[in-house]
Amino acid sequence: MRIIARRTLREFRDRHPEAEQALRAWYHDARGADWQSPEAIKRVYANASILGENRVVFNIKGNRYRLVAAINYDYQICYIRFVGTHQEYDRIDAERV
Repeated sequence: MRIIARRTLREFRDRHPEAEQALRAWYHDARGADWQSPEAIKRVYANASILGENRVVFNIKGNRYRLVAAINYDYQICYIRFVGTHQEYDRIDAERV
């Protein structure tokens, strides 16, 4: 899986250094993944939420943070659309961000 907008992860990590290890682990998993469908993601991340518009919400660091990604399964591209706390997540529309 090709990850687009890695800068979003770095910027979040700079603001929340305690999330660095969890974000690195997610990036490593996603980078090596061959997700062909939402079901493939759920096999690895059972707590991920599958939304419309090919959006997936991943729980990061024991659900302290949320990462929203738009997945293009055909081209194997994962666009990071949002990383934030639960409070920040509650203020966005995850299907449109």
